[in-house]
Amino acid sequence: MVGLIPPEVHVFSLKAKVAVVTGGGSGIGLATVRRLAEAGASVVVADIVPQDALAAEIGGLSIAVDVADDREVAELMESTVRHLGKIDIVVNNAGIALPDTDDDIATVDDDTYRRLFDVNSLGVAHGIKHAAPWMSDGGSIVNVSSLAGVIGFPGFPAYAMSKAGVIGVTRAAALQLAPRRIRVNVVCPGFVDTPMAENDPVDYGRLSEAVVPLGRLVKPEEVAAAIHFLASDDAAMVTGQIMNVGGGISAGVSAQIVDQALGDST
Repeated sequence: MVGLIPPEVHVFSLKAKVAVVTGGGSGIGLATVRRLAEAGASVVVADIVPQDALAAEIGGLSIAVDVADDREVAELMESTVRHLGKIDIVVNNAGIALPDTDDDIATVDDDTYRRLFDVNSLGVAHGIKHAAPWMSDGGSIVNVSSLAGVIGFPGFPAYAMSKAGVIGVTRAAALQLAPRRIRVNVVCPGFVDTPMAENDPVDYGRLSEAVVPLGRLVKPEEVAAAIHFLASDDAAMVTGQIMNVGGGISAGVSAQIVDQALGDST
């Protein structure tokens, strides 16, 4: 079939867009920075550690920021506009996990809850709060949560609570910013092959083979692809939505587990 897409239209193009990506130095953030830059955006790599080499590689800008600090996030957005003139896209991706302490709901302490909330939930709220006044009408905010905020996982109470908060603030912001056509969506990855997963004592590769219907870890680039779509004008009527990127784990019990259970029972 010919003629569905005019030749002058570049699907998912981000040409002439300015994007800010928090946590852009590694994992999902790094994959997103590179993907958005390849799609034509001028990208600000915002990370707690300066990312000058990466910024130079993509022709972007590096700004160090602690997303848990309201003042630093305000300065990030102001600096972006000062250097690049506007903000079209914000990806609130920065997040942490505390695998050595966040394990048992009966013993996890308040400091763990607060630390994860400050970065994972409040960090996203700061990004929305301080980006929105500067953003171009019709822009896009994409927040990164987790399937731990959507469905239950044993052993992640504080992390799950902090990620569920991202979903709540996404929906509220989507409604409030809709009159300006600023779309706000959330991507919820499952088990992703990132440095965060590598530093966890859990063998997520083996776990994924057992519980994920598609049978493997998610690649950071696959999450970045979902973020790219939501950031683009092609998603102009998508807002307030949750996009799960977990290999089908949110759909229900995997065939692998069913086969194992039935095999054990015979």
